[in-house]
Amino acid sequence: MRFMDRRDAGQRLAGRLAGLKGVNTVVLALPRGGVPVAYQVAHALGAPLEVMLVRKLGVPIEPEIAMGAIAEGPEGGEPVVVLDEATLSALRISPTEVDRVIAGETRELDRRRRLYRDGRPAPDLAGKTVILVDDGIATGATMRAAVRAARQRHAAAVVVAVPVAATQSLARLAAEVDEIACLEPTDTLVAVGYHYVDFQQVSDEEVMALLHDGPLPADKRPPPHPPTGMAS
Repeated sequence: MRFMDRRDAGQRLAGRLAGLKGVNTVVLALPRGGVPVAYQVAHALGAPLEVMLVRKLGVPIEPEIAMGAIAEGPEGGEPVVVLDEATLSALRISPTEVDRVIAGETRELDRRRRLYRDGRPAPDLAGKTVILVDDGIATGATMRAAVRAARQRHAAAVVVAVPVAATQSLARLAAEVDEIACLEPTDTLVAVGYHYVDFQQVSDEEVMALLHDGPLPADKRPPPHPPTGMAS
């Protein structure tokens, strides 16, 4: 299964989540790639859209490899940290190196918080059904951090919703969430982008336009896409 783009994926994912319409729900996107997907879900469900700020923690010598992730904690609190102990041990990554990476990604969390929220507080999740949306799950590190952050903020229920995901990662997440909605679980996930025809990078400007439900500036708009649909 391949999606034309994140909009197509979000529209299809919204159909899977239709039963949550009318529930006390908030849709939280994992930026940046999860925001265009979550936008479609939020509008279909008539639910508010916000972001759950998360960052992958990359291995110092090979940042594309995840050794964990961080997510924003409760207002004014420390970030939620999830570490992959097996990776840390196998690559002999020291606590000092881990702390240095965490510090750098915490600064990026703070930058995005200022940019995306523009002074607004983080959404109140207490007693609500939280739908965490991303454009796909590979290792699952960032999603696990997001789930734990939502729990810390007293969400009544946590739903993970993604167009595509590695089945191993979904199995690990299943014990921590109330529901998983995934259109395309796969045992052979090489890269999330392989499941999209158009997987261009999402900009900060696009994130902010979608969060505020406004038009993207003309010079920041992506090139036109083919009609919404799915290729096989």
